[in-house]
Amino acid sequence: MLGGCADVSMAPYKTPDAPVKASWSQGQPVSAAETIAPDWWREFRDPYLDSLVDRAVAGNFDVKILAARVQVANAEVGEARAGAMPSLSAAAGASFEKSTGQPFAKTFNLGTQVNWDIDIWGKVEKGVQAQRAAYEASEADWRAGYLTLASSVSTTYFQILQLDEQMAQQQKSLDKGKQILGIYEAMLKNGLLPNTRVLQQRAEVNRLTNEFLELQRARNLAGNALATLLGVPAGDFKVPPGSLRERVNPPAVPAGLPADLLKRRPDVVAAEYRVLQAYDLVGAAKLAQLPSISLTGRGGSSSFALTDLLKSFTFGLLPSISIPILDPSVKARVKTSEAQTKVAEEQYRKTVVTAFEEVENALVNLDAHKKQRVELQQQVDNLRTVAAQIEAQLKEGVVSQLEVFETERSLLQAELALLANHQQILSDTVTLYKALGGGWPAVTVGNASQ
Repeated sequence: MLGGCADVSMAPYKTPDAPVKASWSQGQPVSAAETIAPDWWREFRDPYLDSLVDRAVAGNFDVKILAARVQVANAEVGEARAGAMPSLSAAAGASFEKSTGQPFAKTFNLGTQVNWDIDIWGKVEKGVQAQRAAYEASEADWRAGYLTLASSVSTTYFQILQLDEQMAQQQKSLDKGKQILGIYEAMLKNGLLPNTRVLQQRAEVNRLTNEFLELQRARNLAGNALATLLGVPAGDFKVPPGSLRERVNPPAVPAGLPADLLKRRPDVVAAEYRVLQAYDLVGAAKLAQLPSISLTGRGGSSSFALTDLLKSFTFGLLPSISIPILDPSVKARVKTSEAQTKVAEEQYRKTVVTAFEEVENALVNLDAHKKQRVELQQQVDNLRTVAAQIEAQLKEGVVSQLEVFETERSLLQAELALLANHQQILSDTVTLYKALGGGWPAVTVGNASQ
């Protein structure tokens, strides 16, 4: 009757209310199968990138830590389930006693005990469900880490190849600058050029050299970052020099993507599983208000002689019931669990809203950078035409070498901007794949019993 006074009712679990989107701001919806493959990085058609991701998945320590946490969570499910199982213990002992004027006395004893807390209300099962939700959340965390790793490896690799191509362009400019400097120095010796023009060209060579060294530094740092992602010491792994535009081209990404793909995002799935875990913990806390029934069985033997120990046995069975009539900590635990559920729900809503922002930003960036590529390509084409005409005018003596140099520098800057745009489009594509869940299957969160 006392247990019946406790409020143990629980509404069926449902996904917390959160902001929704019917479509994205860019393009029309397409089916999930047309959008992202689980191994989406292979769509860049670069076998070396494929090998880097495979190596990173096998060696990255962050992913290994997340995998170990999944194993811990799985073990905790078994630990929670063990609470419904009976326990058996055995003990043996001996007592030796001698008092003045009394004969030497010795006693031998052997005993066993079985304890079983009967889970008639489903308290233990609720705890098991909470731990199972925690396990699913940790597995989703591993998927999110896996997705982040593949994205980081891809973008870092693209950055390295971009720096390689920039260094190649910078080296050409530096060689051209040194060639011009040699011409100016020869003209200075013949009195055909003032010293100030030579000094200006030397300063230009200094500037180009400094920029080249800065590119080398950035390339080394990016290489160290990639080595860490692969799980090897920085400096022990080097990416062979290459050209970004020759090796990697962005795949065709659909213009519009459905909002329900957010169900595939591992971080959103993990956040909802933590809501489910909090929900089950509330249920377990409420069930703790009900009486507990336990059975204790004892059996043993006692004898003055070790040889007679197994000749006689005693057995006993002790059923008991524990009724929490007044335990403030039990009710306080219910309130605490309900408050923690509110926290988990708000964290879930925040994760969903953040996911919407990341997808929208990726779509906006990708669309803008693709439009910019058209303008940059036209700029490069125009400057190449100008450079060719200026070079022809130099041969005719119409323009000076300085004008040729300025034209070539403008062309170089435009080509570097076009290269940077190519890298941005590749990175935007990776970011979009990551924001949409990276090809993981959709997950419906809920207890198996519901």
